[in-house]
Amino acid sequence: MNKVEDLIIWKKGMELAKLVYKISIELPNDEKFGLKSQIKRCSVSIPSNIAEGAGRNSNKEFKYFLSIANGSAYELQTQLLLIGELELIEEEKLKPLIELCIEIQKMNYSFQKRL
Repeated sequence: MNKVEDLIIWKKGMELAKLVYKISIELPNDEKFGLKSQIKRCSVSIPSNIAEGAGRNSNKEFKYFLSIANGSAYELQTQLLLIGELELIEEEKLKPLIELCIEIQKMNYSFQKRL
């Protein structure tokens, strides 16, 4: 079992989720049950799965949940890119979130290899 609050990857996942919630306000209301809902769910999934894995009893289980978190990070990255391409939010506002997604993906890959 790992103390989740000590994990940098979890902290970055929490920061990303907060940023996604803040930027989602800028999406049009007709996206309330579309992209807005989807980016919020998958952003929360990242730190949630890291936390669930940290609370498991083996590194094998932890890796499994890190893998799910990584899938959510790639899903979020894709959706943020789509939001930019659809010009729903300025790409300059999305860029830091996409960069944080990529950083989390890299950290996740390294963390899984280390376990």
